[in-house]
Amino acid sequence: MSRIRKINHFLRYDIWRFTAADVGSRRSRFGYQVLRTLLLVIRGFTSKSLGDKAKSLTYSLIFTIIPLLAMVLAIAKGFGVQDVIERQLNNSFLGETNIVPVIMEMVQRYLETAQGGVFIGVGILILLWAVYSFFSSVESTFNQIWNVEKSRSVLRQAVTYIAILFLIPLMIIVSSGLVIYIQQALSGLHTGEISAWHEQLHEGGIRLIQFAVCWLLFTWMYMAIPNTRVRLMSALIPGVLMGTLFQLLQMLSVYIIVLLGRTSIVYGAFASVPILLTWLQWTCLLIILGAELSFAIQNNEQFEYEHDLEKMSRRYKDCITLYLLSKIVQRFEQEQPPLTAHELATPDRLPLRLVNQLLGRLIETGLICEIRSDEDQERRYQPAMDTHRMTVGMVIGRIDEQGTEEFLAGTSRQMKAFWKRFTEIRKQSAACDIRISELT
Repeated sequence: MSRIRKINHFLRYDIWRFTAADVGSRRSRFGYQVLRTLLLVIRGFTSKSLGDKAKSLTYSLIFTIIPLLAMVLAIAKGFGVQDVIERQLNNSFLGETNIVPVIMEMVQRYLETAQGGVFIGVGILILLWAVYSFFSSVESTFNQIWNVEKSRSVLRQAVTYIAILFLIPLMIIVSSGLVIYIQQALSGLHTGEISAWHEQLHEGGIRLIQFAVCWLLFTWMYMAIPNTRVRLMSALIPGVLMGTLFQLLQMLSVYIIVLLGRTSIVYGAFASVPILLTWLQWTCLLIILGAELSFAIQNNEQFEYEHDLEKMSRRYKDCITLYLLSKIVQRFEQEQPPLTAHELATPDRLPLRLVNQLLGRLIETGLICEIRSDEDQERRYQPAMDTHRMTVGMVIGRIDEQGTEEFLAGTSRQMKAFWKRFTEIRKQSAACDIRISELT
């Protein structure tokens, strides 16, 4: 029990009290980052109710799958490759369910209905709105995972969603072309051991192409959908992992359907429907888990000293605030380029989450402003006013006055007099005329 308590204390507190610079070897640093990432994913799965979000997304996908396929097939038909899309559907997990002909018939009827609306263009607008609503719900889920409060504009949403719709048939066409190329390249091998080697190589090449397409699609999705800047490695790792699990999920579903078809005569065909729904739900869960993993990889440093920051004293927080402000002011007065939050935090091994919080407070008080360079689009910070006017007393005063005051309506005269006296004492105690640039 003592060892279990120590492990629990380590996983809840101690592991977050190390920055990357505190860990010695590169292998240990990598192990700490992997362990903390897994802990963040588990915490995010439970605290953000990702299971419920996956069910909600599955419900939305069921009603949108026909309009979504209709849009993809309409785009593919415009390129003259509709047959390639249908063949890929038959070769996938859906082909084992014998449901592809039914879906294709429904898609064809949907397109005919959209083209023959009562008013000109009404059917097309309904089709576009159905697809837009689904992608909008996916983006909303991703933004919640990334703690992004504001969605992108309607125009940017439309451009992103149209790009996704064009990318899906394009990747299917490219993968089909690669499969045909492999078949033609290995067509000269026929008999004996060479023929067996040819079959294994052919099957392995096709499988590798399928995995690669999934990796690219998932990676691009994790980078494009959230309304924030996602680094390539933060999207590539979950893209490869979830793309692999997605392919394995298809193999498992095919095996289950074949097994049910062999063991059940009466309910074997009907059993493919709940398996299809389960497959959709697990697919949505993999997508959401990948988004949470991407967030955890990119924001690993944001949770350092998390529990200590919750109990941090006001005095210590003010000290670090003045220290960060002094560094920003000194670089400005020395005509040096402004720093990012990460560059401000790294030399002193400060938690990045704390630095971002304090910089946000300085922005709200009007002491610094945020700029973006044209080169890397990183957020950098510089003074927002004359640095010669920045004194310790003025900064502490602005921090004290931040927020709402005197909003209680039923206070007595005694309390109002106490408040007036308190503010006078506070101003006297904060009347320090030392300039910020002179602190360090």
